[in-house]
Amino acid sequence: MPRRAPADVFLNVPYDKKFERLFLAYVAGISAFGHVPRTTLEIPGGLRRLDRIFELIQACRFSIHDLSRVELDHRKPRTPRFNMPFELGLSVAWERTSKRKHTWFVFESVPHRLAKSLSDLNGTDPYIHDGTIAGIFRELCNAFVRPGRQPTLPEMQKVYREVRENVPAILRQAGRGSLYKARVFKDLSVAASESADRHVH
Repeated sequence: MPRRAPADVFLNVPYDKKFERLFLAYVAGISAFGHVPRTTLEIPGGLRRLDRIFELIQACRFSIHDLSRVELDHRKPRTPRFNMPFELGLSVAWERTSKRKHTWFVFESVPHRLAKSLSDLNGTDPYIHDGTIAGIFRELCNAFVRPGRQPTLPEMQKVYREVRENVPAILRQAGRGSLYKARVFKDLSVAASESADRHVH
């Protein structure tokens, strides 16, 4: 199938330890489609964060917003996470007001919960991934049904496994213990893109 130019995909997910395997699945899956994952991890410190987040969304052809973390966190004061729905709101505003094309997708892990957690989106069908790696891949395939590279689930699994195997070396080289750092994210994205070029036909 003919290759299309890669599109940047803004990835709006929670940055926590429990979400790491799904974060890797998103990076691997987006790369398998020949696209480039982008996140707020790229934004340098010392700059006005809100402006840079909006600029990043504006630079992306697509955005994925994972709203599966609606529970209170365990650290005091216990609060819900508002960053993900806020960044979704920025993407919706951009899609509605810009002449440039932007398509946003909402991902969730539990069916019907979005109608309660964000009722303003009633009528929008979220992509339900069940909190699993296979579910992420399945729903990415449902979201990105368009001309261009269309990886199979087994191909996406190969990319994911290869990226996961590279994680210890990437963390060691970056001197970091977390996946949610700018250098680590960049190296993960490069590894995923190279793996996708090998495994996706």
